[in-house]
Amino acid sequence: MSQLIHETAIISPKAKLGENVTVGAYSIIGDDVVIGDNTVIHHHVTIVGNTVIGKDNHFFQYCSIGEAPQDLSYKGEPTRVIIGDNNVFREFNSVHRGTLKDREETTIGSHNFFMSYVHLGHDVVFGSNCIIANSTNFAGHVKVGDRVIIGGGTNISQFVSLGRGAYIGGASAIDRDVPIFATAYGNRCKLKGINIIGLRRQGYEKKDISELVDFYRTMESSPLSPRAFVDHPELLEEFTGNPLIDEMCEGIRKSEIGIAPFI
Repeated sequence: MSQLIHETAIISPKAKLGENVTVGAYSIIGDDVVIGDNTVIHHHVTIVGNTVIGKDNHFFQYCSIGEAPQDLSYKGEPTRVIIGDNNVFREFNSVHRGTLKDREETTIGSHNFFMSYVHLGHDVVFGSNCIIANSTNFAGHVKVGDRVIIGGGTNISQFVSLGRGAYIGGASAIDRDVPIFATAYGNRCKLKGINIIGLRRQGYEKKDISELVDFYRTMESSPLSPRAFVDHPELLEEFTGNPLIDEMCEGIRKSEIGIAPFI
């Protein structure tokens, strides 16, 4: 195998490294780690546990990947971290493996950009094509959809779901779910509107975007909660046939901890 391994790196003979993997000085790779082709690991990176990493990932210095979860119920069970392809983990990122309480694994998709000091707690399910700014923390059991953008210094509580295409302002504290393509910010986080720019970038038709905005504004102005609003079929009659609205309604119905309030 073609690899570039620094002489001070400590790599378990049980670890499996693909083609063209680079491991920098003083990095540590544990027994049950699998690393895909063309992955670059800078100096002083630790990857341990039952951790499977796809190809073309990039780990900058001082990342800690696959460490035991920060959960008092964890007793050393062989839970996992699964990471897709083409992700960038900047300095001091941490990703903890799952627990028996949930899916037993922390899962990260592909093409994500995690800036410095991002923490992904146990049992997180993370989508693809997301951009997460510095010092953002995801508590255990958080679910994040595709193409989510989050400003720096944001904290997300346990069991929160962030719908795909959501945009979160910096320094937010999130303890309720955020629907798809919603914009939100604040401590505690509140819904501000629809991520129109994100919808346009993904190629959605102007008509569908306008209808989603109208739906959001109608729901916002209603005296009913979002959950009560979507459970009244007569209120949804004028919004039929739009898959974005259907998806937003379905996400609101499935929310177990409730939707963030309107601003």
